[in-house]
Amino acid sequence: MLAVALVLGGLAAALHVFIWYLESVAWTGPRARATFGTTPEQAEANREMAYNQGFYNLFLAVLAIVGIVLAASGRTTAGLTLVLAGTGCMLAAALVLLLSSPDKRRAAVMQGTLPLLAVVATVVALAA
Repeated sequence: MLAVALVLGGLAAALHVFIWYLESVAWTGPRARATFGTTPEQAEANREMAYNQGFYNLFLAVLAIVGIVLAASGRTTAGLTLVLAGTGCMLAAALVLLLSSPDKRRAAVMQGTLPLLAVVATVVALAA
């Protein structure tokens, strides 16, 4: 189960690195605007907020990645703890999005599915 937890944590981290890219690098571009359903004017007006929010996603990804590296190098407890912290926060953020913006249900499910699976696998791996 350790390998499953690390793979799922890595996939969740990769998704959040992509979200960071969309929010912090490509926010006003056509891909990010299509993804988030914003007009050029809305994207420009929210650019600073999106840039900041993107870095939250990046930091959660880094937390999970550091945990994966630690766990893979034999520091299993510390590594899985960091994977759980990173993916647990990703899952919590997806739940906040789902509860605060029901019209963004699809985005919340996409953002939260991999972290949910990673949390479950990590808890099982820690319990073993």
